[in-house]
Amino acid sequence: MKKVVLLMLGLALSLMACTSSQSTNEAGALRKIKLPMGYIPNIQYAPYYVAVDKGYFAEEGIEIEFDYSFETDGMKLTGAGEIPFTVASGEQVLLARSQGLPVVYTFAWYQQFPISVITAPELNINEPADLRGQKIGLPGLFGANYIGLEALLFAGGVEPSEVTMDAIGFNQVESFATGTNTIVVGYAANEPIVLAAQGYEVSELRVADYVQLTANGIVTNEETIANEPELVRSMARALARGMEDAIANPEEAYEISKKFVENLADQDKDVQMQVLEVSIEFWHAERLGYSEPQAWENMNDLLVKMGLISEPVDLSKAFTNEFIP
Repeated sequence: MKKVVLLMLGLALSLMACTSSQSTNEAGALRKIKLPMGYIPNIQYAPYYVAVDKGYFAEEGIEIEFDYSFETDGMKLTGAGEIPFTVASGEQVLLARSQGLPVVYTFAWYQQFPISVITAPELNINEPADLRGQKIGLPGLFGANYIGLEALLFAGGVEPSEVTMDAIGFNQVESFATGTNTIVVGYAANEPIVLAAQGYEVSELRVADYVQLTANGIVTNEETIANEPELVRSMARALARGMEDAIANPEEAYEISKKFVENLADQDKDVQMQVLEVSIEFWHAERLGYSEPQAWENMNDLLVKMGLISEPVDLSKAFTNEFIP
């Protein structure tokens, strides 16, 4: 079970020699870039929506096409040089580089790892050590939920073998609500808020309160950095401006997001605003986009300890702060 493969990148290795499919536009034309987001349209992408709606990407000569495909799909294409950018989490970068893909993380959108363990209050789980002996529902032994849970267990001195990991798919809310699982793993800006809105009392252990790990951000590849460094800077500048505005004015960001997220206007605004406000907590930084080296060290060590990579990845090639504003 420890050897579960988080990335199916074999095909991409044969494509590494390919050049970017993005052609150079004539002077004055916008560079069209398809950006894999890794998830469905959601208010949590508000900084990107704001940056598009306010013309920040356009001012940098970029036209963004949002592609809501799987995170691993974006990593394969970016690593192979088929597209210049994708949105992905830090562990995906290290996993990809361990398999030979030349991806580079260039902008830290999230400053904290956004995963939480959600528990029924009557269980009195107040710290990671209290998870020992418990059954924990999570989507599966893959992705950020799995990474976050194992990091939390290690932080509490709990071996993974001392808990039961119950793979329930992306049904954490239903599983908790029906009592099937009284402990589930999810995103801090999603499952706890949804459950509370449905009237359930929950307690929460945030991974970020116990260990610093690299979370979601903009990922490019070595080829794009070498041949188009100004494009990398342009992406960073535009997104940073979108983040600044979303953080400063969540209400405006919500209104803009309705243009990009179908049926957002039909959903409970209070709940959606809570999702946005909790997300903002994870974005805050003195310098937006800055990637904390210690978070990378921690993630490297965690993946080795989990047996997902055989040896630490060379972090000097895995991320850079060279391009952030």
